[in-house]
Amino acid sequence: MMACTSAHHRRRCLSNVKSVTMPVTTKILFCIVTVLYIVIKSESLSVDNISSDVKFKNVDRTIDLTSQLVKITSKITLENSGKSPVKNFLLAVEASTKNNLAFVGAKDNSNKDLRIAETTVKGYDNVKFWRVELKETLNAGSTVSITTDTVFTKALQPYPTAITQQEDQLVKYTGNLYVYSPYYVTSQKTNVVINTKNVESFTKIKPFSQQDGTIQYGAYSNIAPFTEKELSVHYKNNSPFLTVTRIERLIEVSHWGNIAIEELIEVEHTGAKLKGPFSRYDYQQDHHSGPASVRSYKTFLPASASDVYYRDTNGNISTSNMKIKKDSVELDLRPRYPLFGGWRTHYTLGYNVPSYEYLYHSGNDYLLKMRVIDHIFDDMQVDELTTKIILPEGSTGIKLNVPYPVTRLADSLHYTYLDTKGRPVITFKKTNLVENHIQDFQLRYTFPRLLMLQEPLLVVGFLYALFLCVIIYVRLDFSIHKSEHHKE
Repeated sequence: MMACTSAHHRRRCLSNVKSVTMPVTTKILFCIVTVLYIVIKSESLSVDNISSDVKFKNVDRTIDLTSQLVKITSKITLENSGKSPVKNFLLAVEASTKNNLAFVGAKDNSNKDLRIAETTVKGYDNVKFWRVELKETLNAGSTVSITTDTVFTKALQPYPTAITQQEDQLVKYTGNLYVYSPYYVTSQKTNVVINTKNVESFTKIKPFSQQDGTIQYGAYSNIAPFTEKELSVHYKNNSPFLTVTRIERLIEVSHWGNIAIEELIEVEHTGAKLKGPFSRYDYQQDHHSGPASVRSYKTFLPASASDVYYRDTNGNISTSNMKIKKDSVELDLRPRYPLFGGWRTHYTLGYNVPSYEYLYHSGNDYLLKMRVIDHIFDDMQVDELTTKIILPEGSTGIKLNVPYPVTRLADSLHYTYLDTKGRPVITFKKTNLVENHIQDFQLRYTFPRLLMLQEPLLVVGFLYALFLCVIIYVRLDFSIHKSEHHKE
């Protein structure tokens, strides 16, 4: 091999090395990937600034700890102390609680939902921000009333973590005494609702007061942005601590007048675990035995639901009751055994609804409008939801519109009787859901109406071919010689 002594030879050697280490096609692919990455990152991430002109003049906050969920409602008086108009403002959640946040929403003084979107602020990587768009521009020196709602799951910790069958369940809440805000707060109050007089301990920072099932804090004045002070409440809470660890929701659409819905639900009691043995005799004789256990719960289905079935691996569960109301069908579901802390169960729930209530069409264009998830039980929390929508065979131009961000999985095909190409299946996943997520999705697709004749024609064709084969078979003669007829 020739040594690279001269400058010309060094340039030639260097070019040869480059061509060996990175071919031209690799360079092109690398450049394309880099450009796409930059474009996607710039579009998916929005960056905002914290305006010094915006202030929270007054905040009246309520922390509801009566169930297994932590629901915080804040009535905010927003003030524009600057000289230029304000079109939006920011909400923030502490780094310690952002992983437990399931829902955040905002409404104006007319109780209309405000548009809200997740955003980022430079220098605050550990804080979760949302930008709230105001219905009308807030002029300089003006104020407006806003109500925000946040729901946290698994924010109440059983303390102690294990109890006997006869003991009450004690839980501990740890949060922020002040409103975690990116803006200066002039005055604020906090009401903690627990609906029990059995309080083991709570944070005592003056001014505060305790009355029945409520602890009141404040008013506190002139709170700086991003101020944190621990708020702790240790109290009795025997409400059902049920968690749907996984639910698979299957929606099968038929253009012949029916939509079949089936849900595979896995439930776990996530409260204080049962310590010691379980006595079925004591549980049945003493109504106060197992105060933290779950005997039954109510599920609400659409008012038009019919052919409802409720079963587990052992078969149909006949202890359930169904009550038809004006706007819903109420199911009183009773598992085969009571659920204590750490116990699990799973079951299948299915029903049918008429397609005319959820499926709209204009020519060959169809619109399916249904709920992402139904009401499973009061104050529900769902770890993971997978929704599968099976459309009729031949559906094309599928477009999914969801009310909140979900993870869209790869489309697949579902085969059943009389299918030739398979039915398209649209699948998406969502984690950490609560009742606020009971909202409608929209699925648009195109389906030629002539394809509805495909299955009847296949049946007719199959029967015609079958009868034709029978006729041919009867008329065929497979005998070796003809039988002789004797004359009389």
